[in-house]
Amino acid sequence: MKQNNYQGALQKSVGSGFNATSTTNDVISGINLTGKIAIVTGGNTGIGLETSKTLAAAGATVIVPARDIEKAKKNLQGIDHVELEAMDLMDPSSIDAFAEKFLASGRPLHVLINNAGIMWVPLRRDSRGIESQLATNYLAQFQLTARLWPALKKADGARVINVSSHGHHFGAFDFDDPNFQHREYKTLQAYGQSKTAGNLFSLELDNRAKVFNIRAYSLHPGSIGGTELGREAPLELFQQMGFCDAEGNLLPEVLASLKTIPQGAATTVWCAVSPALAHIGGVYCEDGDIAELATESSNTNGGVMSYSLDEANAKRLWTWSEEATGIAFQID
Repeated sequence: MKQNNYQGALQKSVGSGFNATSTTNDVISGINLTGKIAIVTGGNTGIGLETSKTLAAAGATVIVPARDIEKAKKNLQGIDHVELEAMDLMDPSSIDAFAEKFLASGRPLHVLINNAGIMWVPLRRDSRGIESQLATNYLAQFQLTARLWPALKKADGARVINVSSHGHHFGAFDFDDPNFQHREYKTLQAYGQSKTAGNLFSLELDNRAKVFNIRAYSLHPGSIGGTELGREAPLELFQQMGFCDAEGNLLPEVLASLKTIPQGAATTVWCAVSPALAHIGGVYCEDGDIAELATESSNTNGGVMSYSLDEANAKRLWTWSEEATGIAFQID
């Protein structure tokens, strides 16, 4: 029986040779993706756009589902091998419609990159009453992956990449009150919970799906300049976290620590294509390699928290996700 990553059993470097300064060009070097099909959510802005460009340049056909089609057309203009489709991650029926259209094409799906996400938002809920960060950053991943399962299986060697964050350190998954109905809403705690959920999903999906030659990964891209992730964040929040001065300028030490967009997308691409991961899955990655387990006291130093790789939490979340979405995600 192949080993799994429950309790972080596989969270050890594979000696990839990559690091925080590695770029998408570095990790894709020598990889030919001709004939491969990839879907990249949020693939028209930020690190998602860089991911789409990189995979397409290596020969893959990249499908980018987007909420704002006109904006996506503009951002993806001039990139070959890219197809654009409509999808809104806050609308479950939109996710179903996108997946149904892709399945109807009869194509296999070799790489699914659940990249799209939101952060720093005020309390909002979707039509089901699900808190918006949990709905967008996690439940949409679960639903889309479940709906695309036949195409992933058809690929006979697929990978599902769930873009997580060091922000999972901000919060474990609260099974008693996931939607902040009985506790004070804190936007970073909600974000952390959504990213912890993505880690647990990757862990459990990999363990269930590897018999079909489908592997799953989660990752922290790094702190990156030039993305749209903080577009709704109030200045006071950045100041409170020690990122900005009184005038709203990023502090020099913060600027120096930021990755470029090609560096930020590198771990996503590495997870999608690296031969080093051919026989390993369910792991959380950062800086172009598998991350180490973090301790409760190492919140600022990277690594993955053990509660987001816990077997019992992962199985419980799978059941909760099926109930929340109304989807029986049967791996068979």
